[in-house]
Amino acid sequence: MREYLKKIGKEPVRAWALIVLGSLIGAAAYPLFLIPNNIAPGGLSGIAMILNYLFGWPVGVVSILLNLPLFMIGYRTMGGQFAFRSLAATLLFSAFIDLWQLPPLTDDPLLGSVYGAVLLGIGLGLILRGGATTGGTDMIARMVHQKVPFISVGVFLLLVDGAVILAAAFTMSARLALYALICIFINARVLDLVLAGFGSSKACYVITRKGASIAERILKELDRGATLLNATGAYSGEEKTVLLSVVDNREVVPLKRIVQQEDAAAFMFITDTHETLGEGFGALEERK
Repeated sequence: MREYLKKIGKEPVRAWALIVLGSLIGAAAYPLFLIPNNIAPGGLSGIAMILNYLFGWPVGVVSILLNLPLFMIGYRTMGGQFAFRSLAATLLFSAFIDLWQLPPLTDDPLLGSVYGAVLLGIGLGLILRGGATTGGTDMIARMVHQKVPFISVGVFLLLVDGAVILAAAFTMSARLALYALICIFINARVLDLVLAGFGSSKACYVITRKGASIAERILKELDRGATLLNATGAYSGEEKTVLLSVVDNREVVPLKRIVQQEDAAAFMFITDTHETLGEGFGALEERK
C-alpha cells in the first residue's frame, strides 16, 4: 500500500471528488432517514444497523471494524489502485455516518426507507463512478466466487442481504425488515441509474430508402452526426438503409419532420440513451 500513498497526488482529481462527494451524500442517509427508523439496508452496514439497534453501538465505527479485516484479507485480489481508493472510500463513508450531526427528517419508516435508499444509491453510485467501492460484502463475494466459481457474485450478495433482512426481522421486527427490503430495492435501482447516467438524449433509428438525403439534412439542419448501415428486409429481401442518429430531446421533433418529408414510408423507432459520450455530447474519456 505504501507505493500507492505516493501516487495519490497524481490521481485524477475528478475521481477523488466523486468519492468524497459520494461518501458525504451516502452517509447522510443514515442520520437523516435510516438510523432513526431502524432500517437495515443489507450488507455489513445492515449488520452495523442491527448492532446499533441492539446495543447502541455507532454505525460508522462498527462498519469500519467489520470492513478492515476484509480489506486485509482481500486487497490483493482487488488491484492496488482500486484497493487503495476503496479503503479510502470505506473509511470516509463510515466516518461521515457518525460525524454527520443531522436531525432526522421523518419518523415514518416508509418515507425513511424510500428517501434513505435514494440518498444511499446516489452516494454509492458516485463512489463507484470514482473507481472505488465501500468494501463490505462486495469483497466477500469476490473472494467466495474465486474459491467457489459456481456461486456468482450476484447470488452471494443476494444471500447476504437476505440473511441480514432475516436477522433484522428477528431482532427488530418483521415490519421493519419489510421496509428494509423496499430500501434495498430502491437503492439498487438508483445506484444503477447513477452509474448509467442521467442523459436525456435519444437514439433514433430510421429504416429508409432515402438514408443519404435524410443524413445530409440532419448534418446541415440539426448539426448532428448520423451513421448509415446497409440492411436487407427479411421478408421482402429488399436492400435498405438503417440510419442511426443520437439527438437531444428537443431535436426529436425536427428529426421526425425531416424523415417524414424525405420518406413518408420510412420505419422509425426512438429509444432513450442513459449516457451519451463523444462529439456534441459529454467528453469521452477513460476513467482511471
